[in-house]
Amino acid sequence: MRALLLGANGYLGRYVADRLLADPAVQLTALGRGDDADVRFDLSTGSPGALTRFLDAVHPGVVINCSGTTRGGARELTRHNTVSVATVCESLRRSGCGARLVQIGCSAEYGPSQPGSSTAEDAVPRPGGPYGVSKLAGTELVLGSDLDAVVLRVFSPVGPGTPAGSPLGRLAEAMRRAMQSGEGELKLSGLGVQRDFVDVRDVARAVHAASLSAAQGVVNIGTGRAVRLRDAAAVLARVAGFTGALHEMDAPALRGGPGDHPGGAPAFPYPDGCGSWQQADVRTARDRLGWRPRIALEESLADIWMEAACRI
Repeated sequence: MRALLLGANGYLGRYVADRLLADPAVQLTALGRGDDADVRFDLSTGSPGALTRFLDAVHPGVVINCSGTTRGGARELTRHNTVSVATVCESLRRSGCGARLVQIGCSAEYGPSQPGSSTAEDAVPRPGGPYGVSKLAGTELVLGSDLDAVVLRVFSPVGPGTPAGSPLGRLAEAMRRAMQSGEGELKLSGLGVQRDFVDVRDVARAVHAASLSAAQGVVNIGTGRAVRLRDAAAVLARVAGFTGALHEMDAPALRGGPGDHPGGAPAFPYPDGCGSWQQADVRTARDRLGWRPRIALEESLADIWMEAACRI
């Protein structure tokens, strides 16, 4: 199988590339904005015609789109998460390669959900911020394209390579600095939110499975279990050997269950615009992809800590 990976230099793209390269039946070509891509191409500014000519030359059987950004203003998010997807869809429509498209979506497309619930693929998306809106627009372009396509809505990816600016990345860095300086207390906020954390290597396995499957539409990729951020912090402290106190600056506002917060919103919102709770219904991934998560959150957090501890 010839596979074309878009966004090969990103957080998810790197692990998808590793997974595909480990399959001897896959011939992989990586396209991205970085120098280490096989082909340099910026989907947010490149023309559909140029990408079409490349598709006709390479003739992939599957195109996997891991491109996009989580940061920036509405204009930048739209350019990288929506316009780029429009370019991919139009190029595939024009090309004679007939490739299958695997688009990487995000759980931020769903927006806030009811505490205690599991979000299935038929939930009405109500994104709570510009990032989720830009990703949802990309998903809608794929679903309306009439291509052989599947969108994997990835919940909260974690593990090695977790961006330092993400909540768990910042937590690991704060813990490293506290241990380095000998502080006996770490002051944190926003620990009441609960998210469905899925290891990035399990996400890569799901992408591989989706590439080989006939599944279409939207498929959730998560663990099916929400974890409170304060519990993740406690696990991280244990694997790091941090014996100090974790002091929650907003503890009075966040004490108790999710129902204690009007509208389900914590005092310090998680940056994905999804409120205090998000948990995936993962039955579709199991039934249509034959996929289940394998890597426990403790292992993912241990890998995050190993990277943080190695920083100078």
